[in-house]
Formats: sequence, structure tokens, C-alpha cells
Amino acid sequence: MTNRPHTEHVADRLHSASIHLLRQLRREDDALGVTAPLLSALSVLVFGGAKTLGELAAAEQVQPPSMTRTVRKLEEAGLAIRELDPLDRRVAWVYATPEGERVLREGRARRVASLAARLGGLHAEELAALEHAAELLERVLRG
Repeated sequence: MTNRPHTEHVADRLHSASIHLLRQLRREDDALGVTAPLLSALSVLVFGGAKTLGELAAAEQVQPPSMTRTVRKLEEAGLAIRELDPLDRRVAWVYATPEGERVLREGRARRVASLAARLGGLHAEELAALEHAAELLERVLRG
């Protein structure tokens, strides 16, 4: 049986810590010259493959007109391309370009390196505890 008040306390701390961690690591993205919303949409394309504008909007939880503007900016930056479906010209597919993949992977590498530098000051036991916590979080996320 779970101790509900304790569970909620842990959930609250994890929520707060994860937001602060991601906010700090996102500073690494400034060097890429690409905004967070563009990187987020690009991430869906790089790790999830080509998407229609509607699928991309749903994945990013935005309205289709907003996603159309985002994709236009990605195209202007050379990070994505949009192609009409050959069988249904009403459908547009969006793909990450090789440059888009490079930028996204560079951003991830910068964030991971920044976090690794912060973790470098921890003792081996503390690092092992964080590794175990990461495994638990992954399990929770899988449901």
C-alpha cells in the first residue's frame, strides 16, 4: 500500500527538480540559435520520423496554424522540409533535414555534457543512486 502524502511529496519534488533541471540545461540550446519550440518540433521529426502537419501539431499539443508557422521557420532555417503526399495532395509531410538532425544531436550532446559536468562532483554512491533513480523514472514513464 502506498503512503499517499509521501508519494505526493516525492512527486512534487521530482516535478520541481525536473523543471529546474530542464530550464538550466535548455540554456545550452542558446548556442544553437534555434528556439525551444522549434527544437521540440524538430525532436519529434528526428526521433519519430516524418509526420503530417496534423500529427506534428498533435504531438506538440498546439493548433495546426501554430504548427504551420513553426514548420515554416524550420524550413527557412534549413532544418526541415515539407512535401505534399503524392497520393493525396491535401496532405503535407514534414521531414527533418540532415542539418536538422545534426543541430538536434548537437544540442542533445551539449545538454548531456553540461549535465555530466554537474554530476562529475558527486561521489560514486551518489552517482549510482541517480542511475537507479533514472531507471525507476523510466519504468514509471513506461506505465
